[in-house]
Amino acid sequence: MKFSELPTPAYVVDEDKLTENLGILRRVKEQTGCKILLAQKAFSCFHFYPLISRYLDGTTSSGLFEARLAAEEAKGERHIYCPAYTDAEFPEIARICDHIVFNSAAQLEKFAEKARGKSLGIRINPEFSTQSSQIYDPCAAYSRLGVTKAAFSENLLDKTEGFHIHTLCEQSAEDLAATVAAFEKNFGGYFKRLKWINLGGGHHITREGYNLGLLIKVICGLSDKYGVQVYLEPGEAVALNAGVLITKVLEIVKNGKYIAILDASAECHMPDVLEMPYRPPLKNAGKAGEYGYDYRLSSRTCLAGDVIGDYSFKTPLKEGDILEFGDMAIYTMVKNNTFNGMPLPAIVKKSGDEYTVIKQFGYSDFKGRLS
Repeated sequence: MKFSELPTPAYVVDEDKLTENLGILRRVKEQTGCKILLAQKAFSCFHFYPLISRYLDGTTSSGLFEARLAAEEAKGERHIYCPAYTDAEFPEIARICDHIVFNSAAQLEKFAEKARGKSLGIRINPEFSTQSSQIYDPCAAYSRLGVTKAAFSENLLDKTEGFHIHTLCEQSAEDLAATVAAFEKNFGGYFKRLKWINLGGGHHITREGYNLGLLIKVICGLSDKYGVQVYLEPGEAVALNAGVLITKVLEIVKNGKYIAILDASAECHMPDVLEMPYRPPLKNAGKAGEYGYDYRLSSRTCLAGDVIGDYSFKTPLKEGDILEFGDMAIYTMVKNNTFNGMPLPAIVKKSGDEYTVIKQFGYSDFKGRLS
């Protein structure tokens, strides 16, 4: 299938770029001895799990359904962390996951016996922030995520063999190094009693300019000094810049400025645009005022604030034009919704110059979520 034949809206995942990212991650593994897991919360397009499984060591999940998906579709180790497990779901979690991380001493005490034979860990809050946005900062004041130094008891080591931290979000190796230094300062006295340390996700390892040398130094420093197996669980780094969202211009209206109504929605199809918020990159477009023709890009939902952003173009937009938003493989398919009855975007694989529709959605996908 050719690009011009694709349905819109659609997420298009570039298999070649995905493979390039995975190659970088494999080289980190080879140079450090660490193990790297796919964080499914960022990218769960399981059509690509056979490819990912050839490069990575397994998956990590944030709940039962992700764990089931990994058990059915992926290979390798299966890790899970959730702030609170339920009595109903835990027996199945204990059956299908081999590494289970608990958020608190109470959760560990409640479920440890039901997870006998599994590798158990505890999430640590190193109380060291490296980002300004509190919504993405697990070390912010009053965080529910992880055990602080004041709440930690050495007795936790009787039932656990690993520590887990996760404090980063789209961040650099410098931020990781600073976090690990704080983590080691407060909890390093226990590291030699552990089998593994999981440094979580948020590492932008495959981003251009990322300091791979420093990452390798941090990982080797921990494993060499304490004899632990180090894990990383990136999600974004696996599929970074490996996908786009294509959308069609349905109409141009004017109210003080030109507004393009698209068949894609920020609210439904790229919710981080409104949640973070951020302005997604758009092919062949610039910031407002950069080129000759300015447009506000919006959606056909009823939400007044369903606005993607203001962009400029070298030529006027017209009905039927196809726009291409970048970096839309991560945190899109896993977070999208059918508000207003909006159809979900199709999922397309790009391999070389060939396009293949993997999945299309319809009315039954909308109806089936409601009753």
